Amino acid sequence: TPLALAASDEQKKKFVAPLLAQKQLGAFCLTEPGAGSDVASLRTRAIRDGDDYILSGTKHFISNGSVASLYTVFAATDPAQKHHGISCFIVPRESDGIKAQHMGMKMGHRSSDTAEIVFDEVRVPGAQRVGHEGDGFSIAMQTFDRTRVGVGASGVGLARAALEASVKFAKERQQFGQPIANFQAIQFMLADMEMRIETARLATWHAAWLADQKLPPKSASHASAIAKCYGSDIAMQCALDAVQIHGGYGYMQEFGIEKLMRDAKLLQIYEGTNQVQRLIIARHLLRE
Repeated sequence: TPLALAASDEQKKKFVAPLLAQKQLGAFCLTEPGAGSDVASLRTRAIRDGDDYILSGTKHFISNGSVASLYTVFAATDPAQKHHGISCFIVPRESDGIKAQHMGMKMGHRSSDTAEIVFDEVRVPGAQRVGHEGDGFSIAMQTFDRTRVGVGASGVGLARAALEASVKFAKERQQFGQPIANFQAIQFMLADMEMRIETARLATWHAAWLADQKLPPKSASHASAIAKCYGSDIAMQCALDAVQIHGGYGYMQEFGIEKLMRDAKLLQIYEGTNQVQRLIIARHLLRE
């Protein structure tokens, strides 16, 4: 996504086209052990050395990190400028000085690779810098405006799976001589799940539409924040309700409901925590 948004035509031909043709993976390298929501505090450095840069630092919680063929790396070229001093670089995996390691078992999203990547004085040609020096923060934020919509969509899908499983179970599960779907308490839970899902779906479609209009970044950022935050929040709530409706069966792995709850949690954390999304939304309101 950052390369689709900001790379030059020459960079896209050289790096993106082969990646797609060979069906390889890329990785977005922004988060660090000490820099998550606070992007401006990242410590990875890119120091000028003639026409090249020397890249050093550690990235953390990187999706596809140990299996990707190409990295988009964000590093400070001028730390004194904070977020205005961050730049973006294209770094092939085979570059000397890179060590990527799978970070181990997670609570959910276990089929998604999560890795730590160490860049030890990796030489990066200046031609592999994306945009101008200092454009990195803007590129990262524009990327999030797109990818957060995808998280909202994931939340809608997960919540929908929780609802469909709950409706099926409620019709089949017998208590007090009748299906539990006949009880108003269960009906209200199902109705609330449906309302949340339909609302989140519309919010996600709206944010996607705004992104497709190629409007100035600020026009779509609050909509993508709403889609991501609300979509992931309702995913978590619907997953919790599904476990409750299934009762003891919802707590057992063989039914797959507890997996929805574990997977939903990460949607509230990555691509910017939901607390950060609320800050974005609030700042938009106060700026207006």
